[in-house]
Amino acid sequence: METIQVGRLLRAGTTGFIAGCSASQFNIPSFGSLVMVNPEQNNKYKIYGLIHDIHIDDDGLVRQLVTSNNVSDDVIRDNRENRIVPVEMSVLAVGYEQDGKIHHLLPPRPPLSLDVIYLCDDNDIVRFTERLGYFRHILNAKDAPIGEVLAAHIQQASSAHKDRSWTEKAIQEVITLLRDDYPTLMSVLGALGEVA
Repeated sequence: METIQVGRLLRAGTTGFIAGCSASQFNIPSFGSLVMVNPEQNNKYKIYGLIHDIHIDDDGLVRQLVTSNNVSDDVIRDNRENRIVPVEMSVLAVGYEQDGKIHHLLPPRPPLSLDVIYLCDDNDIVRFTERLGYFRHILNAKDAPIGEVLAAHIQQASSAHKDRSWTEKAIQEVITLLRDDYPTLMSVLGALGEVA
C-alpha cells in the first residue's frame, strides 16, 4: 500500500505534536486517524499518534472576504488552493516503534520540526492496535474530546481489522478502564454507540 503524506511537523512535545498541511491537502487527514512520524530515515524509530483536533486559522484576507456580499467561486478556489495559512492538526502521541517493536508508551523523544507525518495504512493500524495499552493515553488526554476521538479511532481500526471481535475487545477495554469514572464512561459509550 502507498504511504500517504498528510503534513509536516510544526511543533512537538512528548505527549503530542502539531502538524500542518496546505488547504489543498486537507482531504486526506481526518479526525481520529492514526498517523506516524518517522524522524529517522532508517525506519528504526517511529512515533504514532491520533489526530484529535483539526483547525484552520483565519487571516486578513479571509476576514475581509466573509464580510463581502458576493464572493466569486474563483476567489474561494484561489483562497483554498493557494492559501499560505496551514490547516493545523493536533496529534496525541499514543506510542512508538523502535527496532521493529511497538511500545504503547510516550515516545522517548519528540519528532523534529518539518518531519513528515504519514497516514497509517491498514497494516500499520492492525500492527499498532493488536494490544490496547495505548487507550490510557487517549483516556488521559485533557484537551481532547475523548469519546469522539475513541469512536472515530475504533471505527477506523475496526475497518482495518475486518473483524468484529477486535471492536468488542476494544469496547470491553474502554469499559474496564473507565469503570470508576461513570460520567466519562457514559459519554464515551454514547459516542461509541454512533459507530458500533
